[in-house]
This record gives sequence, structure tokens and C-alpha cells, in this order.
Amino acid sequence: MRTTFTDDDEGKEVVNESGDEIGVVESVEGGSAHVNPNPDILDSVSSKLGWGEADEDTYRLDDGRVERITENQVVVRD
Repeated sequence: MRTTFTDDDEGKEVVNESGDEIGVVESVEGGSAHVNPNPDILDSVSSKLGWGEADEDTYRLDDGRVERITENQVVVRD
């Protein structure tokens, strides 16, 4: 299974291993995805993903945190 980002991942839903929506991939640059987070769960996942304060429009997601990338989703490790 693929765990590195490509331009084809833009627009994919980002979920945790439980299937909870974390956000959507807005763009891919230099091997990292930039995620527009779901505001309803941002506080609970931001520290787990190393995102810091919840004051940005998008947050960087490194491929090292990815469990797998499917046709429609990016699944991150809990």
C-alpha cells in the first residue's frame, strides 16, 4: 500500500484509523500534504499530529504519519 503523497491526493478525505474525518488534502508539496482540517475535531487531533495551535487555514501532514493512502482517503495513524 502506498504511503507517500502525490498530486493525485489533492481533494482526498483525511481520516484516522477509526474513520473519523480529520480534514481534506488541499495541496501536496515536497512530500507533504497540506490539510484543511475539520473544525469539529481539530482540537482533539492537532496535538496528535503535531499541528500546534488551531489558527492556520491548512496544516502540514508528513507522509511518516500515514498508515495508507487509498483511492478516496488518506488514513493517518492514531
